[in-house]
Amino acid sequence: MSDSSPLPPVRLHSEAELARAALSTPLLSRAARLARWAGPDTRVDAGGGLVDEQLPAAVESLGLSGDDAAADASEAWRVAVDAGLVEVVDEEEGTVRAGEDLALLTGGSPQDVLALWLAALETVLADASVPDLEGLADLVDEDGGLDLSALDWDPESEAEFLDGVLGNLYLLTVGEDTPGEAPVPLPALAASVIVPSDMGEPTNDVLEQVSDAMMRLDDQFRMLEPVGFVEYQPVDEALMADAEEEPAAPVDDTDVSRYGMVRLTPLGLYGMRARLLEAGFEAPAVGDLADKGADALLDGTAAFPPAAAQAETEQWLARRDSLASARELLAAARGSDAGAPLRRLRCQQALSLVGASAEPALREVLDDAELGGLARVWLTEHGAADVPPPSEAMVYWLTIDTVAAQLAAEGNSEELRALVQGLAQQHSGFFAAVWRVEHPATADVLEAMGRLHPDKKVAKEARKAAFKARSQQGG
Repeated sequence: MSDSSPLPPVRLHSEAELARAALSTPLLSRAARLARWAGPDTRVDAGGGLVDEQLPAAVESLGLSGDDAAADASEAWRVAVDAGLVEVVDEEEGTVRAGEDLALLTGGSPQDVLALWLAALETVLADASVPDLEGLADLVDEDGGLDLSALDWDPESEAEFLDGVLGNLYLLTVGEDTPGEAPVPLPALAASVIVPSDMGEPTNDVLEQVSDAMMRLDDQFRMLEPVGFVEYQPVDEALMADAEEEPAAPVDDTDVSRYGMVRLTPLGLYGMRARLLEAGFEAPAVGDLADKGADALLDGTAAFPPAAAQAETEQWLARRDSLASARELLAAARGSDAGAPLRRLRCQQALSLVGASAEPALREVLDDAELGGLARVWLTEHGAADVPPPSEAMVYWLTIDTVAAQLAAEGNSEELRALVQGLAQQHSGFFAAVWRVEHPATADVLEAMGRLHPDKKVAKEARKAAFKARSQQGG
Protein backbone atom coordinates (compact mmCIF):
# COMPACT_ATOMS: atom_id res chain seq x y z
CA MET A 1 0.00 0.00 0.00
CA SER A 2 1.56 3.27 -1.16
CA ASP A 3 1.31 6.48 0.83
CA SER A 4 1.67 8.61 -2.32
CA SER A 5 -2.00 8.64 -3.33
CA PRO A 6 -5.12 9.16 -1.20
CA LEU A 7 -6.98 6.12 0.08
CA PRO A 8 -10.71 5.74 -0.52
CA PRO A 9 -12.75 7.83 1.91
CA VAL A 10 -14.11 6.02 4.94
CA ARG A 11 -17.52 6.55 6.52
CA LEU A 12 -17.09 6.72 10.28
CA HIS A 13 -19.62 6.59 13.06
CA SER A 14 -19.89 9.69 15.23
CA GLU A 15 -17.22 10.14 17.90
CA ALA A 16 -19.89 9.78 20.60
CA GLU A 17 -20.94 6.38 19.21
CA LEU A 18 -17.35 5.27 18.84
CA ALA A 19 -16.50 6.36 22.40
CA ARG A 20 -19.43 4.35 23.77
CA ALA A 21 -18.22 1.35 21.78
CA ALA A 22 -14.68 1.82 23.13
CA LEU A 23 -15.90 1.91 26.75
CA SER A 24 -17.79 -1.34 26.25
CA THR A 25 -14.87 -3.30 24.80
CA PRO A 26 -13.80 -6.15 27.10
CA LEU A 27 -10.15 -5.12 27.24
CA LEU A 28 -10.56 -1.42 28.01
CA SER A 29 -13.33 -2.07 30.53
CA ARG A 30 -11.13 -4.66 32.29
CA ALA A 31 -8.21 -2.22 32.31
CA ALA A 32 -10.42 0.41 33.93
CA ARG A 33 -11.67 -2.04 36.56
CA LEU A 34 -8.11 -3.04 37.44
CA ALA A 35 -7.09 0.62 37.69
CA ARG A 36 -9.89 1.16 40.21
CA TRP A 37 -9.05 -2.10 42.01
CA ALA A 38 -5.36 -1.23 42.49
CA GLY A 39 -4.43 0.15 45.90
CA PRO A 40 -1.49 0.90 48.18
CA ASP A 41 -0.65 -2.80 48.49
CA THR A 42 -0.58 -3.42 44.73
CA ARG A 43 2.91 -4.26 43.50
CA VAL A 44 4.42 -4.37 40.03
CA ASP A 45 7.67 -5.72 38.66
CA ALA A 46 10.43 -3.77 36.93
CA GLY A 47 8.46 -3.74 33.66
CA GLY A 48 5.31 -2.39 35.28
CA GLY A 49 3.46 -5.72 35.14
CA LEU A 50 1.61 -7.16 38.11
CA VAL A 51 3.76 -9.46 40.23
CA ASP A 52 2.72 -13.09 40.05
CA GLU A 53 1.46 -13.10 43.63
CA GLN A 54 -1.19 -10.53 42.80
CA LEU A 55 -2.50 -12.04 39.60
CA PRO A 56 -5.04 -14.30 41.38
CA ALA A 57 -6.58 -11.27 43.11
CA ALA A 58 -6.67 -9.38 39.80
CA VAL A 59 -8.35 -12.35 38.12
CA GLU A 60 -10.92 -12.50 40.90
CA SER A 61 -11.64 -8.76 40.67
CA LEU A 62 -12.39 -9.17 36.96
CA GLY A 63 -14.54 -12.25 37.47
CA LEU A 64 -12.43 -14.26 35.03
CA SER A 65 -12.03 -18.02 34.94
CA GLY A 66 -10.46 -20.66 32.75
CA ASP A 67 -6.96 -21.36 31.49
CA ASP A 68 -6.50 -17.88 30.01
CA ALA A 69 -7.75 -15.92 33.01
CA ALA A 70 -4.31 -14.96 34.33
CA ALA A 71 -3.06 -13.99 30.86
CA ASP A 72 -6.19 -11.88 30.22
CA ALA A 73 -5.79 -10.10 33.56
CA SER A 74 -2.10 -9.49 32.89
CA GLU A 75 -2.88 -8.01 29.47
CA ALA A 76 -5.60 -5.78 30.91
CA TRP A 77 -3.11 -4.49 33.48
CA ARG A 78 -0.55 -3.71 30.76
CA VAL A 79 -3.20 -1.73 28.92
CA ALA A 80 -4.07 0.15 32.11
CA VAL A 81 -0.42 1.14 32.56
CA ASP A 82 0.24 1.97 28.90
CA ALA A 83 -2.95 4.05 28.58
CA GLY A 84 -2.19 6.04 31.74
CA LEU A 85 -5.06 4.60 33.77
CA VAL A 86 -2.44 3.50 36.32
CA GLU A 87 0.83 5.23 37.21
CA VAL A 88 3.90 3.64 38.77
CA VAL A 89 4.76 5.73 41.85
CA ASP A 90 8.04 4.09 42.89
CA GLU A 91 9.83 1.76 40.51
CA GLU A 92 12.06 0.31 43.23
CA GLU A 93 9.18 -0.38 45.59
CA GLY A 94 6.84 -1.30 42.73
CA THR A 95 4.00 0.84 44.04
CA VAL A 96 1.23 2.29 41.90
CA ARG A 97 -1.69 4.69 42.02
CA ALA A 98 -4.62 5.59 39.79
CA GLY A 99 -3.50 7.64 36.79
CA GLU A 100 -4.87 11.05 35.97
CA ASP A 101 -6.37 9.71 32.75
CA LEU A 102 -8.62 7.25 34.57
CA ALA A 103 -11.13 10.03 35.25
CA LEU A 104 -11.38 10.71 31.51
CA LEU A 105 -13.23 7.45 30.98
CA THR A 106 -16.23 8.82 32.85
CA GLY A 107 -15.72 12.58 32.73
CA GLY A 108 -13.81 13.20 29.52
CA SER A 109 -14.94 14.01 26.01
CA PRO A 110 -15.46 11.35 23.31
CA GLN A 111 -12.07 12.38 21.91
CA ASP A 112 -10.46 11.72 25.31
CA VAL A 113 -12.00 8.26 25.49
CA LEU A 114 -10.93 7.43 21.93
CA ALA A 115 -7.37 8.57 22.66
CA LEU A 116 -7.24 6.11 25.57
CA TRP A 117 -8.67 3.37 23.38
CA LEU A 118 -6.02 4.05 20.72
CA ALA A 119 -3.32 3.66 23.38
CA ALA A 120 -4.88 0.32 24.34
CA LEU A 121 -4.94 -0.71 20.69
CA GLU A 122 -1.24 0.02 20.27
CA THR A 123 -0.45 -2.20 23.26
CA VAL A 124 -2.43 -5.08 21.76
CA LEU A 125 -0.91 -4.63 18.31
CA ALA A 126 2.57 -4.72 19.82
CA ASP A 127 1.68 -7.91 21.72
CA ALA A 128 0.18 -9.44 18.58
CA SER A 129 3.50 -9.09 16.77
CA VAL A 130 5.31 -11.14 19.42
CA PRO A 131 5.55 -14.88 18.66
CA ASP A 132 4.13 -17.56 20.93
CA LEU A 133 6.76 -17.91 23.68
CA GLU A 134 5.58 -21.30 24.89
CA GLY A 135 8.67 -23.39 25.63
CA LEU A 136 10.73 -20.29 26.26
CA ALA A 137 12.88 -22.19 28.77
CA ASP A 138 14.28 -24.26 25.94
CA LEU A 139 15.82 -21.10 24.46
CA VAL A 140 17.99 -20.26 27.48
CA ASP A 141 21.67 -20.68 26.59
CA GLU A 142 24.52 -21.97 28.79
CA ASP A 143 25.14 -18.52 30.29
CA GLY A 144 21.51 -18.10 31.27
CA GLY A 145 20.78 -15.67 28.41
CA LEU A 146 17.85 -15.87 26.03
CA ASP A 147 18.73 -16.97 22.51
CA LEU A 148 16.10 -15.00 20.54
CA SER A 149 17.73 -16.00 17.25
CA ALA A 150 16.32 -19.49 17.79
CA LEU A 151 12.82 -18.04 17.56
CA ASP A 152 13.35 -17.06 13.92
CA TRP A 153 11.61 -13.81 14.82
CA ASP A 154 12.28 -10.42 13.28
CA PRO A 155 10.19 -7.90 15.28
CA GLU A 156 10.29 -5.27 12.52
CA SER A 157 9.23 -7.58 9.71
CA GLU A 158 6.54 -9.15 11.89
CA ALA A 159 5.06 -5.73 12.65
CA GLU A 160 5.27 -4.79 8.96
CA PHE A 161 3.47 -8.00 8.01
CA LEU A 162 0.59 -7.29 10.41
CA ASP A 163 0.43 -3.66 9.28
CA GLY A 164 0.23 -4.81 5.66
CA VAL A 165 -2.58 -7.22 6.41
CA LEU A 166 -4.54 -4.61 8.34
CA GLY A 167 -3.95 -2.06 5.57
CA ASN A 168 -5.41 -4.47 3.01
CA LEU A 169 -8.34 -5.22 5.31
CA TYR A 170 -8.98 -1.46 5.53
CA LEU A 171 -8.93 -1.13 1.74
CA LEU A 172 -11.30 -4.06 1.35
CA THR A 173 -13.64 -2.44 3.86
CA VAL A 174 -13.72 1.11 2.51
CA GLY A 175 -13.51 0.31 -1.21
CA GLU A 176 -16.50 1.32 -3.33
CA ASP A 177 -16.82 -2.10 -4.93
CA THR A 178 -16.77 -4.05 -1.66
CA PRO A 179 -19.59 -4.38 0.88
CA GLY A 180 -18.04 -2.80 3.97
CA GLU A 181 -20.08 -4.90 6.39
CA ALA A 182 -19.10 -8.22 4.82
CA PRO A 183 -16.38 -10.26 6.54
CA VAL A 184 -13.25 -11.13 4.57
CA PRO A 185 -12.13 -14.79 4.32
CA LEU A 186 -8.80 -15.27 6.09
CA PRO A 187 -7.21 -17.16 3.14
CA ALA A 188 -7.96 -14.23 0.79
CA LEU A 189 -6.55 -11.73 3.26
CA ALA A 190 -3.38 -13.75 3.81
CA ALA A 191 -2.94 -14.24 0.07
CA SER A 192 -3.26 -10.49 -0.51
CA VAL A 193 0.09 -9.91 1.20
CA ILE A 194 1.84 -13.15 0.19
CA VAL A 195 0.90 -13.90 -3.44
CA PRO A 196 2.53 -11.55 -6.00
CA SER A 197 -0.06 -9.65 -8.04
CA ASP A 198 1.43 -10.86 -11.31
CA MET A 199 1.45 -14.54 -10.30
CA GLY A 200 -1.10 -16.66 -12.15
CA GLU A 201 -1.30 -19.99 -10.35
CA PRO A 202 0.36 -19.89 -6.91
CA THR A 203 3.20 -22.37 -6.44
CA ASN A 204 3.16 -24.95 -3.66
CA ASP A 205 5.78 -22.91 -1.82
CA VAL A 206 3.60 -19.79 -1.97
CA LEU A 207 0.53 -21.75 -0.87
CA GLU A 208 2.48 -23.04 2.11
CA GLN A 209 3.44 -19.45 3.00
CA VAL A 210 -0.23 -18.46 2.81
CA SER A 211 -1.16 -21.34 5.10
CA ASP A 212 1.53 -20.34 7.63
CA ALA A 213 0.36 -16.71 7.46
CA MET A 214 -3.21 -17.82 8.15
CA MET A 215 -2.16 -19.55 11.33
CA ARG A 216 -0.27 -16.46 12.50
CA LEU A 217 -3.24 -14.24 11.67
CA ASP A 218 -5.61 -16.59 13.47
CA ASP A 219 -3.69 -15.99 16.69
CA GLN A 220 -3.38 -12.26 16.06
CA PHE A 221 -7.05 -11.64 15.29
CA ARG A 222 -8.04 -13.59 18.41
CA MET A 223 -5.93 -11.06 20.34
CA LEU A 224 -7.39 -8.05 18.51
CA GLU A 225 -11.03 -8.97 19.07
CA PRO A 226 -11.24 -8.12 22.83
CA VAL A 227 -10.09 -4.56 22.17
CA GLY A 228 -12.98 -4.12 19.74
CA PHE A 229 -10.80 -3.77 16.66
CA VAL A 230 -12.22 -6.70 14.67
CA GLU A 231 -15.02 -9.20 14.68
CA TYR A 232 -13.43 -12.57 14.06
CA GLN A 233 -14.66 -16.08 13.36
CA PRO A 234 -11.61 -18.27 14.09
CA VAL A 235 -10.25 -21.05 11.94
CA ASP A 236 -12.12 -24.29 12.54
CA GLU A 237 -9.96 -26.33 14.92
CA ALA A 238 -10.85 -29.46 12.98
CA LEU A 239 -8.71 -28.13 10.13
CA MET A 240 -5.67 -28.12 12.39
CA ALA A 241 -6.23 -31.66 13.70
CA ASP A 242 -4.03 -34.53 12.58
CA ALA A 243 -5.03 -35.94 9.22
CA GLU A 244 -5.50 -39.42 10.74
CA GLU A 245 -8.02 -38.19 13.32
CA GLU A 246 -11.69 -38.59 12.52
CA PRO A 247 -13.68 -35.32 12.73
CA ALA A 248 -16.19 -35.18 15.57
CA ALA A 249 -18.96 -34.20 13.17
CA PRO A 250 -19.43 -34.08 9.39
CA VAL A 251 -17.80 -31.00 7.83
CA ASP A 252 -18.49 -29.08 4.65
CA ASP A 253 -15.22 -28.74 2.76
CA THR A 254 -16.71 -25.99 0.55
CA ASP A 255 -17.56 -23.73 3.52
CA VAL A 256 -14.93 -20.97 3.30
CA SER A 257 -15.94 -19.60 6.70
CA ARG A 258 -14.25 -22.62 8.31
CA TYR A 259 -10.92 -21.05 7.37
CA GLY A 260 -11.62 -17.91 9.36
CA MET A 261 -13.58 -14.72 8.65
CA VAL A 262 -12.67 -11.22 9.79
CA ARG A 263 -14.06 -7.70 9.51
CA LEU A 264 -13.05 -4.36 10.94
CA THR A 265 -15.61 -3.00 13.40
CA PRO A 266 -16.68 0.67 13.15
CA LEU A 267 -14.25 1.25 16.02
CA GLY A 268 -11.59 -0.68 14.12
CA LEU A 269 -12.11 1.51 11.05
CA TYR A 270 -11.62 4.59 13.22
CA GLY A 271 -8.47 3.12 14.78
CA MET A 272 -7.04 1.96 11.47
CA ARG A 273 -7.58 5.37 9.88
CA ALA A 274 -5.90 7.07 12.85
CA ARG A 275 -2.86 4.81 12.45
CA LEU A 276 -2.72 5.42 8.68
CA LEU A 277 -2.84 9.18 9.18
CA GLU A 278 -0.04 8.97 11.72
CA ALA A 279 2.02 6.92 9.26
CA GLY A 280 1.69 9.66 6.64
CA PHE A 281 -1.09 8.26 4.47
CA GLU A 282 -3.82 10.49 3.05
CA ALA A 283 -6.88 8.74 4.47
CA PRO A 284 -9.95 10.97 4.05
CA ALA A 285 -13.22 10.45 5.91
CA VAL A 286 -16.65 11.42 4.65
CA GLY A 287 -17.59 14.67 6.40
CA ASP A 288 -14.07 16.12 6.47
CA LEU A 289 -15.09 18.78 3.94
CA ALA A 290 -18.46 19.71 5.40
CA ASP A 291 -17.18 22.93 6.96
CA LYS A 292 -14.89 23.86 4.05
CA GLY A 293 -15.60 26.08 1.05
CA ALA A 294 -17.03 24.89 -2.27
CA ASP A 295 -13.57 24.94 -3.84
CA ALA A 296 -12.31 22.48 -1.22
CA LEU A 297 -15.40 20.30 -1.74
CA LEU A 298 -15.04 20.09 -5.52
CA ASP A 299 -11.28 19.50 -5.41
CA GLY A 300 -11.48 17.17 -2.42
CA THR A 301 -14.13 14.89 -3.92
CA ALA A 302 -12.49 14.84 -7.35
CA ALA A 303 -10.91 11.43 -6.70
CA PHE A 304 -13.78 10.07 -4.58
CA PRO A 305 -15.84 7.14 -5.84
CA PRO A 306 -19.40 8.23 -6.80
CA ALA A 307 -21.19 7.06 -3.64
CA ALA A 308 -18.63 8.65 -1.33
CA ALA A 309 -18.65 11.89 -3.33
CA GLN A 310 -22.43 12.07 -3.02
CA ALA A 311 -22.35 11.35 0.73
CA GLU A 312 -19.72 14.07 1.26
CA THR A 313 -21.69 16.55 -0.86
CA GLU A 314 -24.93 15.81 0.98
CA GLN A 315 -23.26 16.63 4.29
CA TRP A 316 -21.84 19.83 2.81
CA LEU A 317 -25.22 20.95 1.45
CA ALA A 318 -27.04 20.11 4.68
CA ARG A 319 -25.21 22.95 6.42
CA ARG A 320 -26.04 25.62 3.82
CA ASP A 321 -28.83 27.54 2.16
CA SER A 322 -29.67 26.05 -1.24
CA LEU A 323 -29.38 29.23 -3.30
CA ALA A 324 -26.19 30.40 -1.60
CA SER A 325 -24.58 26.97 -1.94
CA ALA A 326 -25.48 26.81 -5.66
CA ARG A 327 -23.82 30.17 -6.28
CA GLU A 328 -20.74 29.12 -4.33
CA LEU A 329 -20.48 25.82 -6.23
CA LEU A 330 -20.79 27.51 -9.61
CA ALA A 331 -18.12 30.06 -8.73
CA ALA A 332 -15.75 27.30 -7.62
CA ALA A 333 -16.36 25.31 -10.81
CA ARG A 334 -14.85 27.95 -13.10
CA GLY A 335 -11.34 27.61 -14.46
CA SER A 336 -9.19 26.47 -17.38
CA ASP A 337 -6.69 24.39 -15.40
CA ALA A 338 -6.37 20.61 -15.84
CA GLY A 339 -8.64 19.89 -12.87
CA ALA A 340 -11.44 22.22 -13.97
CA PRO A 341 -13.51 19.73 -16.04
CA LEU A 342 -13.71 17.31 -13.13
CA ARG A 343 -14.61 20.18 -10.77
CA ARG A 344 -17.48 21.09 -13.10
CA LEU A 345 -18.63 17.46 -13.19
CA ARG A 346 -18.64 17.33 -9.38
CA CYS A 347 -20.44 20.70 -9.39
CA GLN A 348 -23.09 19.33 -11.75
CA GLN A 349 -23.52 16.27 -9.53
CA ALA A 350 -23.78 18.47 -6.44
CA LEU A 351 -26.34 20.75 -8.07
CA SER A 352 -28.48 17.70 -8.89
CA LEU A 353 -28.97 17.33 -5.13
CA VAL A 354 -30.11 20.96 -4.71
CA GLY A 355 -33.79 21.82 -4.89
CA ALA A 356 -35.65 24.16 -7.22
CA SER A 357 -34.83 27.12 -4.97
CA ALA A 358 -31.38 27.20 -6.61
CA GLU A 359 -32.86 28.15 -10.01
CA PRO A 360 -31.87 31.86 -9.84
CA ALA A 361 -28.20 30.89 -9.44
CA LEU A 362 -28.34 28.75 -12.58
CA ARG A 363 -30.07 31.46 -14.61
CA GLU A 364 -27.34 33.92 -13.62
CA VAL A 365 -24.71 31.86 -15.50
CA LEU A 366 -26.65 31.04 -18.68
CA ASP A 367 -24.35 33.30 -20.72
CA ASP A 368 -21.18 32.05 -19.04
CA ALA A 369 -18.95 30.23 -21.55
CA GLU A 370 -17.89 27.59 -19.00
CA LEU A 371 -21.10 27.17 -17.00
CA GLY A 372 -23.88 27.98 -19.47
CA GLY A 373 -24.12 24.43 -20.75
CA LEU A 374 -24.44 22.72 -17.38
CA ALA A 375 -26.88 25.47 -16.29
CA ARG A 376 -29.17 24.60 -19.21
CA VAL A 377 -28.96 20.91 -18.38
CA TRP A 378 -29.94 21.58 -14.73
CA LEU A 379 -32.81 23.91 -15.64
CA THR A 380 -34.20 21.48 -18.20
CA GLU A 381 -33.99 18.52 -15.80
CA HIS A 382 -35.84 20.56 -13.17
CA GLY A 383 -38.66 21.49 -15.56
CA ALA A 384 -37.82 25.19 -15.70
CA ALA A 385 -39.60 27.33 -18.29
CA ASP A 386 -38.03 29.52 -20.95
CA VAL A 387 -34.65 27.79 -21.06
CA PRO A 388 -32.76 29.22 -24.06
CA PRO A 389 -31.37 26.59 -26.43
CA PRO A 390 -27.58 26.26 -26.44
CA SER A 391 -25.53 27.33 -29.41
CA GLU A 392 -23.68 24.68 -31.39
CA ALA A 393 -20.39 26.02 -29.99
CA MET A 394 -21.69 25.61 -26.44
CA VAL A 395 -22.83 22.04 -27.14
CA TYR A 396 -19.41 21.07 -28.48
CA TRP A 397 -17.60 22.84 -25.60
CA LEU A 398 -19.75 21.03 -23.03
CA THR A 399 -19.10 17.73 -24.81
CA ILE A 400 -15.33 18.20 -24.61
CA ASP A 401 -15.58 19.31 -20.99
CA THR A 402 -17.71 16.29 -20.06
CA VAL A 403 -15.43 13.73 -21.72
CA ALA A 404 -12.37 15.40 -20.15
CA ALA A 405 -14.01 15.10 -16.75
CA GLN A 406 -14.89 11.45 -17.31
CA LEU A 407 -11.32 10.71 -18.38
CA ALA A 408 -10.02 12.29 -15.20
CA ALA A 409 -12.55 10.48 -13.02
CA GLU A 410 -12.60 7.00 -14.55
CA GLY A 411 -9.82 6.66 -17.10
CA ASN A 412 -10.54 4.33 -20.00
CA SER A 413 -13.71 2.82 -18.53
CA GLU A 414 -16.38 0.88 -20.41
CA GLU A 415 -18.84 3.70 -19.69
CA LEU A 416 -16.53 6.18 -21.37
CA ARG A 417 -16.08 3.89 -24.37
CA ALA A 418 -19.87 3.81 -24.74
CA LEU A 419 -20.04 7.61 -24.45
CA VAL A 420 -17.38 8.03 -27.13
CA GLN A 421 -19.21 5.68 -29.51
CA GLY A 422 -22.49 7.46 -28.89
CA LEU A 423 -21.03 10.90 -29.59
CA ALA A 424 -19.52 9.81 -32.89
CA GLN A 425 -22.81 8.18 -33.99
CA GLN A 426 -25.18 10.97 -32.95
CA HIS A 427 -23.33 13.93 -34.49
CA SER A 428 -22.61 13.80 -38.22
CA GLY A 429 -19.47 15.71 -38.98
CA PHE A 430 -18.57 15.65 -35.30
CA PHE A 431 -14.79 15.46 -35.75
CA ALA A 432 -14.79 18.03 -38.57
CA ALA A 433 -16.26 20.59 -36.18
CA VAL A 434 -15.12 19.67 -32.70
CA TRP A 435 -11.40 20.21 -33.21
CA ARG A 436 -12.09 23.94 -33.45
CA VAL A 437 -13.49 24.08 -29.90
CA GLU A 438 -11.43 26.46 -27.76
CA HIS A 439 -11.13 24.24 -24.74
CA PRO A 440 -7.74 23.38 -23.15
CA ALA A 441 -8.56 19.67 -23.25
CA THR A 442 -9.81 19.44 -26.86
CA ALA A 443 -6.73 17.73 -28.28
CA ASP A 444 -6.40 15.34 -25.33
CA VAL A 445 -10.07 14.37 -25.55
CA LEU A 446 -9.87 13.72 -29.28
CA GLU A 447 -6.74 11.60 -28.83
CA ALA A 448 -8.58 9.59 -26.16
CA MET A 449 -11.54 9.13 -28.51
CA GLY A 450 -9.18 7.84 -31.17
CA ARG A 451 -7.75 5.41 -28.65
CA LEU A 452 -11.11 4.25 -27.29
CA HIS A 453 -13.33 3.97 -30.38
CA PRO A 454 -13.48 0.37 -31.69
CA ASP A 455 -14.09 1.42 -35.33
CA LYS A 456 -10.70 1.95 -36.98
CA LYS A 457 -12.07 4.47 -39.47
CA VAL A 458 -13.72 6.58 -36.77
CA ALA A 459 -10.63 6.29 -34.58
CA LYS A 460 -8.49 7.59 -37.45
CA GLU A 461 -10.84 10.58 -37.87
CA ALA A 462 -10.50 11.34 -34.16
CA ARG A 463 -6.70 11.22 -34.32
CA LYS A 464 -6.68 13.55 -37.34
CA ALA A 465 -8.95 15.96 -35.51
CA ALA A 466 -6.66 15.78 -32.46
CA PHE A 467 -3.69 16.71 -34.64
CA LYS A 468 -5.57 19.75 -36.01
CA ALA A 469 -6.60 20.80 -32.50
CA ARG A 470 -3.06 20.58 -31.20
CA SER A 471 -1.75 22.54 -34.18
CA GLN A 472 -4.38 25.21 -33.52
CA GLN A 473 -3.31 25.39 -29.88
CA GLY A 474 0.31 25.75 -30.96
CA GLY A 475 1.26 22.40 -29.43
